[in-house]
Amino acid sequence: MENRKLVEVVLPGTVEPEGLQLRHRDVPLPGAGQIVVRVEATGVSFAEQQMRRGRYYDQPPFPFVPGYDLVGTVLTAGAGVSPGLAGKRVAALVKVGGWASHVVLDAADAVEVPAGIGAAEAETLVVNGITAWQMLHRRARVRSGGTVLVHGANGGVGTVLVQLARAADLKVIGTASARHHEALRELGVTPVDYRTENIPARVRELAPGGVDAVFDHLGGRSVTDSWRLLAPGGTLVAYGSATTRDDSGSKQWPVLKILGRVWWWNALPNGRRAYFFNVWAGRALAKDRFRSRLRTDLTQVFHALQRGEVTARIAARLPLTEVAEAMRLAESGTVTGKVVLIPGA
Repeated sequence: MENRKLVEVVLPGTVEPEGLQLRHRDVPLPGAGQIVVRVEATGVSFAEQQMRRGRYYDQPPFPFVPGYDLVGTVLTAGAGVSPGLAGKRVAALVKVGGWASHVVLDAADAVEVPAGIGAAEAETLVVNGITAWQMLHRRARVRSGGTVLVHGANGGVGTVLVQLARAADLKVIGTASARHHEALRELGVTPVDYRTENIPARVRELAPGGVDAVFDHLGGRSVTDSWRLLAPGGTLVAYGSATTRDDSGSKQWPVLKILGRVWWWNALPNGRRAYFFNVWAGRALAKDRFRSRLRTDLTQVFHALQRGEVTARIAARLPLTEVAEAMRLAESGTVTGKVVLIPGA
């Protein structure tokens, strides 16, 4: 074990980014079945932006260490773990705890990163890649040649999703502000400006018979518009309530409203389907199956990166100690790709 202190970022409550705190403590030892990972890259996801406001629907009580995912090298392994894992680069989805220089994980939650993929590049594709892959290939399952609508096509999940959809030979309509349109066109996406255009009317012009799938992270009224844009046999995949990030009141209510709509729409005999996608679904009931699926899917995303079907979009790399600046940058809406935190920097 390296003889050094662990550095981690603590979210003490609903604070401005400058209110995030650094804490130092000893690097822990791994228990049975566990590994200690020296974190090489973690990042700022939309989830942390909601958590900072106390708006993420199942965040732990304050104070806690945020950090939804991470990539790093295995330092030590506990009893019952293959000693060959030490020295390997791995990725993990953790929900909280990733904003640290060292993290203790269950070895079964670590997914090996293929050789040749850098830590920061891999980091951009952990939560975003898993979410995009599973929504596209496990939920929507649109046949080759179909058309999909991706809201926030320049966002963390959206950027990966549109590239995976194009690789699956799908036509893609993507909403984004005008500054991102040229980049989207280069990916083969037809952009729609959500600020200046009537999205439902424009999508109907582009796809008069409706779209085969909509991926909606916005929640609120957008979900209803998205449902109405589906072609017969189409699928709506809702996966967040971004429009309520700055609201006050219950953090569960926006999600419960979407779940209620999804239940009602699926009860209707109309041949269309709706899902609320939660990347953690199934973990509590079938942990081994959940882990196996996550490992399979994340490995597929890494292979798509190696084939050039997906690019790792890094908006900025900042030291973990500059987390406040990283948070502000990620929340500014002015960057494309992921803001990556580098603990060793």
